[in-house]
Amino acid sequence: MLAAIDEAISDGVDVLSISIGTKDPTPFNQDGIAIGSLHAVKRNIVVACSAGNSGPTPSTLSNPAPWIITVGASSVDRKFSAPVVLGNGVKLAGQTVTPYKLENRLYPLVYAGQVINPDVQKNLSGQCLPGSLSPSKAKGKIVLCLRGNGTRVGKGMEVKRAGGIGFILGNSEANGDELAADAHLLPATAVNHVNALEILKYINSTRAPKAYIEPAKTVLDTKPAPFMAAFSSRGPSTISPDILKPDITAPGINILAAWSEASSPTKLAADNRIVKYNILSGTSMSCPHIGGASALIKAIHPTWSSAAIRSALVTSAGLTNNEGNPISDASGNPADPFQYGSGHFRPTKAADPGLVYDATYTDYLLFLCGNGIKNLDSSFKCPKNSQSMGDLNYPSLAIPKLNGTYTAVRTVTNVGGGKSVYFVSVKPPPGISVKISPPIIYFSRAGQKRSFTITVKTETSTVEKDKYVFGWYTWFDGIHNVRSPIAVSVA
Repeated sequence: MLAAIDEAISDGVDVLSISIGTKDPTPFNQDGIAIGSLHAVKRNIVVACSAGNSGPTPSTLSNPAPWIITVGASSVDRKFSAPVVLGNGVKLAGQTVTPYKLENRLYPLVYAGQVINPDVQKNLSGQCLPGSLSPSKAKGKIVLCLRGNGTRVGKGMEVKRAGGIGFILGNSEANGDELAADAHLLPATAVNHVNALEILKYINSTRAPKAYIEPAKTVLDTKPAPFMAAFSSRGPSTISPDILKPDITAPGINILAAWSEASSPTKLAADNRIVKYNILSGTSMSCPHIGGASALIKAIHPTWSSAAIRSALVTSAGLTNNEGNPISDASGNPADPFQYGSGHFRPTKAADPGLVYDATYTDYLLFLCGNGIKNLDSSFKCPKNSQSMGDLNYPSLAIPKLNGTYTAVRTVTNVGGGKSVYFVSVKPPPGISVKISPPIIYFSRAGQKRSFTITVKTETSTVEKDKYVFGWYTWFDGIHNVRSPIAVSVA
């Protein structure tokens, strides 16, 4: 990766979008993407990287370096609707992009666990793993398989191998309402966890369960959207918990993507189809959205640093869905900054952010000095007294293991109107006191900088130790709302 990034730098690129991550947390001086990205930022190249697809487990994210824009994944307001109609007349929502269709009638419906071979382990009975289904039992039936082990398209392939006429993929509880629309090799649809349980209940309630999968159609303006993908890797960062990651979220569920004709849409050996486009999900899809938005901002503001562009995106991101409610996770529970960073990206807002939190290549080297890393640039010598990692001029604030009082300094640059006055509003994390001084900052011209302090301390003794709580602070001038997330845990 380091060589590839250095080659891109020599090619003169303006933005790098890197949909690759590390499997395990990797220190900055051993992370090729982090080192290469630092080389890029030295030349003022914006670098956006995927947070990873290891959610919903906490502390799973990749690419936590503060010179990288780390991107989570969320949904869009579009569905590829393919409902399941049960024999009792109940219709349950589902999604798919398979081109295969059933004749308009009811078919026998079974749960995978009812049609398995005798040697399949009980705890894997509903998973439709390769070779697990009995052709004599599954032939001609629609088979309900559950997520958990194996690939989604692999489960559909197993149903087809066993002679099944159709396939329903049921989400696990962890997947919630996040539905991946796959190009299966037979008529199929995916349903959320609640609907999967409803189908299973129906199967167990009647002697001859039946179902029909309706052909897929595109539905726009669906609600709620966005919500966070369950697979999107989450903070806090284990490498540098003083930096709040991910930075932001962008569309990453069921995204139309160009596809190599050298590979089938499912990448299965038995799939001989050739397509130019595919529907894909992952932070590999959300990351290019931020890369593209960064390129747009760079075109509008060619003199801005990579840090200023990140700041513009982060401080202008949205926190609500299209129902006006806070962004939720895939199960409908409130999401938090360790899932979405500052929120869902809004490129038009980012083009005119009002204020930016800027940082230089030297600032990042000083950050590394505070992290005990002193050898990534041989021309730079760390000062005797290294700064705290939390002192980096970042557009968010993370304080792990707060003990007593902590004060951070931030500096904002006016990129809006010449004369302007900004007032601060604070929504502190529960049980935490946050005071910003001064609470009003004045600018007489564009490009002017102003610094302020953020003093954080525990307000009550009821705050649970080592559990993160979240808040926000926002600078506003009547036109711009420059919002930054706060994450605090108490020692």
